[in-house]
Order: sequence, then structure tokens, then C-alpha cells
Amino acid sequence: MIIALWILNGLLALAFIMAGSMKAVRPKTALVASGMGWADDFADPTVKLIGIAEVVGGIGLILPLLTDIAPILTPIAATALAIVMIGAIVVHIRRKENATPSIVLAALSVVSAVLGFIVVL
Repeated sequence: MIIALWILNGLLALAFIMAGSMKAVRPKTALVASGMGWADDFADPTVKLIGIAEVVGGIGLILPLLTDIAPILTPIAATALAIVMIGAIVVHIRRKENATPSIVLAALSVVSAVLGFIVVL
């Protein structure tokens, strides 16, 4: 189980840290121009906050388990990322956009949380 958790969390962390850092660093206008039309519906600080939350969550998937310091934070981070992705699904559906990537990331985050709670507890 621990190997599956490491593989899943590694891939999720990579995806969330990359996507989150892009949202946190790039200006909102550049995000909208690159195809992230949803960003136009939010204030710039909100888009940055979403990006920072994804980066911190991605780090939270790896660091506590790696250092064995408070490993319970790993499934908690996965749960928090699943909640963020549920919000993303709602936004994409309301805008009549493709929500498939958000659905996949939400489902994988839930699987990570379940595996994490099984391994840690």
C-alpha cells in the first residue's frame, strides 16, 4: 500500500505544484490568454491564492510522509486538494467547460486520502 501511495502522491504532487505555481506566478491576463478562461471570473488575488493552495497541498502530499514528521498531514493535504478540485469542477460546469481534468484530479486526491489514512493510521 505504501508503494502505491508514494507513486500516486508523487504524480499528484507534480501536477499540483506545476499547475499551482503557474497560477501563483503568471498574471491573470496571461492565464486567461493561455486558455484558462475561468480566471476571468475571479479577482487576481483569488487566482493567486488558488495557485498557492495547490502548491502547498502538493508539498503536503510528499513532505510529511518523507520526513516522518506528522505523517497524518499527507492524507489531510489530499483531502484539502480534493475539496479544491470539487470547487474547480463546479466552476467548469457552470462555465460549460470541460471538467474532466478536475474530475480526474479530484478522484485521485480522494484515493490518495483513503490510502494515506489506511497507511498512516
